[in-house]
Amino acid sequence: MAPPDERSEKQAAAQQAVDILHEISTILNCHLDRRTLSICISMIENGVNPEALASVVKELRNEAQVQEAHAQEAQAQAPPVRRR
Repeated sequence: MAPPDERSEKQAAAQQAVDILHEISTILNCHLDRRTLSICISMIENGVNPEALASVVKELRNEAQVQEAHAQEAQAQAPPVRRR
């Protein structure tokens, strides 16, 4: 196990890397928060193909937009609630 100082240095370096990647992500309008970005980085570090991961993220976003549109449509078609 690494000494506490070495662990904290590694954590600080990892945090700095996530911060830099988040800035790049923001500039590129990727719409990834730090937590999601950290998860993606971890998956890539563990061998997930980056292009495949990007495809999955895009697909999930598209599906979320479709679901949101269906929810808004259903809400617009719902009869108004009567109050007494």
